[in-house]
Amino acid sequence: MIAVPAGRTRRIGALAWPLLIGQLAVIANGVIDTAMTSRFSSADLAALAVGASIYVSSFVGLSGVLQAVSPIIGQLYGAKKHERIGFEIRQSLWLALFLCLAGLALLLFPQPLLALAQASPEVADKVSLYLRILALALPATLVFRIYSSLNTALARPRMVMVIQVGTLLLKIPLNLLFIFGGLGLPAMGGPGCAVATAIAAWIAVLASLFLLRRDRFYDMFRLFGAGFERPHWAAQRAFLKLGIPMGLSYLIEVTAYTFMALFIARIGTNAVASHQVTANFGTVLYMLPLSIANATGTLVAQALGARQLDEARRIGHAGIRLAALTSVTVGVLVWLFRGFIIRAYTPDEAVIAAAMPLFLFIAFYQLFDSVQVTTAFVLRAYKVAVVPTVIYAVALWGVGLCGGYLMGLDPLGIAPAAVRGAAGFWLGNSASLGLVAIGLLWYLRVIERRAKVAA
Repeated sequence: MIAVPAGRTRRIGALAWPLLIGQLAVIANGVIDTAMTSRFSSADLAALAVGASIYVSSFVGLSGVLQAVSPIIGQLYGAKKHERIGFEIRQSLWLALFLCLAGLALLLFPQPLLALAQASPEVADKVSLYLRILALALPATLVFRIYSSLNTALARPRMVMVIQVGTLLLKIPLNLLFIFGGLGLPAMGGPGCAVATAIAAWIAVLASLFLLRRDRFYDMFRLFGAGFERPHWAAQRAFLKLGIPMGLSYLIEVTAYTFMALFIARIGTNAVASHQVTANFGTVLYMLPLSIANATGTLVAQALGARQLDEARRIGHAGIRLAALTSVTVGVLVWLFRGFIIRAYTPDEAVIAAAMPLFLFIAFYQLFDSVQVTTAFVLRAYKVAVVPTVIYAVALWGVGLCGGYLMGLDPLGIAPAAVRGAAGFWLGNSASLGLVAIGLLWYLRVIERRAKVAA
């Protein structure tokens, strides 16, 4: 790894900070859902934990396929092929429609996953209602993902940030209204979060369309005015060639946590509630390296489009180092203030006691997580995703989930007491992220050498 020039670090930071704020606003929706629902009932919090895990698995997998838009647009923008960008965006809308149909099937018929969770009838009914309502939000969230990917690829994420912060501010009163009831509406508990999410998602899409039409900067891409344009299968294949392995890698990563929640649900309400608090805060922390990764990948893609291979390599290395350094600081702060953080989520002493040891793993795996996500985004800027997906599958499912199952539920009766329960699942996950980071760093070296030879 080479030294980090301040100029490249500043470029990454200038792009990363609005991405970070926007992503934190998105994740704050989940924090607010968890905090508000925990004050309604423990059954609703358990239902939210299971339902949110299923929805996130569906949305992240599908939107991960749409993430192929970002490196494709980034390289086109770096190569100054502006009119081609409008064509690719219109084709990505067709892709979003096809993906939406697949996602609706999972959200409307979640019974197999609910059976795996072995949730109580009360919790299962709440989860089913929660997911049916969120099916209304899925089309809007996928379309907004395209808007977000476009602006990120163009290094213009600030308006995305504004919309995300605005919808967060809107969601707070909507949550209060639908969770606890008011203005003649009944209290819905956990499913009320889904109603608020659906309303906010559609408002975000309308705002993004308004901004695209009003801002003259986008005129050069000819996003509008092309009339009806049928799907072009060559463009769809190009999206899918990159997007499917990207979506699978997101799906693998998220389902590792989803199945953790489903298996931990077997242990009891307190266990799954403590896991929800821990996982939710871990997701908040993940936004910092994710924003650095997103910014780094954008700048690398633009440099590759301009055929500046050495600059692309240097930017990628700078981003990985920046993510690693920030993660160490975050991990220390989490460990020092873990008690305060948990109590901000819930006043339930039983949940607090169960969550406290889990925060050790959050503090520990920050370094691995930051390195792996930044390296993955750099590889995607090179339009490389298949081998990283295999690495994710072997490590996160094989080592993380299977290892966590053997330790956490102890079916063989040999796991030490310290790693039984939710702690075993978090230990397995932490070890798997370390393996992913090592594997992706190695493969990035391979790809960089190949790109230099091909040039």
